[in-house]
Amino acid sequence: MLSAGAPEAALLGLLGLLVGSFLNVVIHRLPKMMELHWAAECADLQVGKDVVQQSAPAAEPFNLMVPRSRCPHCGHQIRWFENVPVFSYLALRGKCSQCAAPISLRYPAVELTCGALFAWCGWRWGLGWEAFAWCGFSAAVLSLAGIDWDTTLLPDDITLPLLWAGLCAAGLRLTDTALPDALWGAVGGYLSLWLVYWAFKLTTGKEGMGYGDFKLFAAFGAWFGWQALIPIILMASVIGAVIGVGIKLKGELREGGYVPFGPFLALAGLTAMIFGPSAILAVIGL
Repeated sequence: MLSAGAPEAALLGLLGLLVGSFLNVVIHRLPKMMELHWAAECADLQVGKDVVQQSAPAAEPFNLMVPRSRCPHCGHQIRWFENVPVFSYLALRGKCSQCAAPISLRYPAVELTCGALFAWCGWRWGLGWEAFAWCGFSAAVLSLAGIDWDTTLLPDDITLPLLWAGLCAAGLRLTDTALPDALWGAVGGYLSLWLVYWAFKLTTGKEGMGYGDFKLFAAFGAWFGWQALIPIILMASVIGAVIGVGIKLKGELREGGYVPFGPFLALAGLTAMIFGPSAILAVIGL
């Protein structure tokens, strides 16, 4: 393992920019892939046993690899030199080269955020398995935040591997969390929000959060231990309340009046990674 420092931070930062570009694909496509899968399952259920289903033309493959990225406005296929993280956005001045439609600022924002998180891991842990483990944690949490903000979904395809990775990292001593603390952190993280969910539903008849939030919080328990659960949930709740009130005052609440909780959990989890769970309590004045 190479010691931590500026060269390691720069190297992992560059890797983070590339991974961030891929995360933009994950954030955009994974929910659509889930919807296609659900639609296919519903179609299968609607087909009776005695009904002969006519063969339909095969749909174009749609996954994280194909088809190639295109402009959503004109369908222009993005060429490789138009897909260089951050630099292509700057060179194109934030517009499609074909139709001049604006490109969302979130694309370079995700790339820069991922690059910064990876660079911090390189600065903190150098080039070793610890750094790679926390880089993976950062990428997963960042993608979950983006997906949940867009769709209020926290896919099992990311939350469950993140949970198991936290337990494995504790078992392999890639984190400072002892395996028993990680195990009970996962249990406590899931059950605590599960109890809150049912208490709220039995009281109001409404669902205050989704099961994906339980799994994400359980994953944080696995990565940081049960001791970090209270600081993380307090920070997420405070930030969520402040932003939720701001959105309501601006009249920008979505249909149904919901604000996804996953992005605030994600922010608290990343804060715990960088500053430590105990620093969260100091920040919020406890």
